[in-house]
Amino acid sequence: MTTAKDIMHPGAQWIPAHETLDRAAQMMRDHKVGALPIADKDERLCGIITDRDIVVGCVAMGHDPAKMTCGEMAKGTPRWIEAGSDVSAVLDEMQSHQIRRLPVVEDKRLVGMISEADLAQHLSDEQLKAFCESVYAASMTK
Repeated sequence: MTTAKDIMHPGAQWIPAHETLDRAAQMMRDHKVGALPIADKDERLCGIITDRDIVVGCVAMGHDPAKMTCGEMAKGTPRWIEAGSDVSAVLDEMQSHQIRRLPVVEDKRLVGMISEADLAQHLSDEQLKAFCESVYAASMTK
């Protein structure tokens, strides 16, 4: 059985909710990623911030990324998956919530992230096609 831990990109980093968006952008640059999970004061997942969120939700709205926090940008219920979950559960979670990145948790600690690139490396062509059709087709109708 292929698990979430088998296909994830290890070493994902949290960003605390109180950190500013400019700091999030710097971390994304340093780690060469486009998204960071946001942690509350108890190191629990409270959201995910993407580079697009910073540009569209802050900069394009005329806000200062040095003053706006990651916690202020966190919206909705954060989604995640247990490290031992089967890859089919990963796909179900990502497809049903139309998300492109999924934090992987083990013993209540962040251990990695699964992105579209990780899926592309580990899924069959048929699984990848079904994922793309469900996530991208659904996002086009919004």
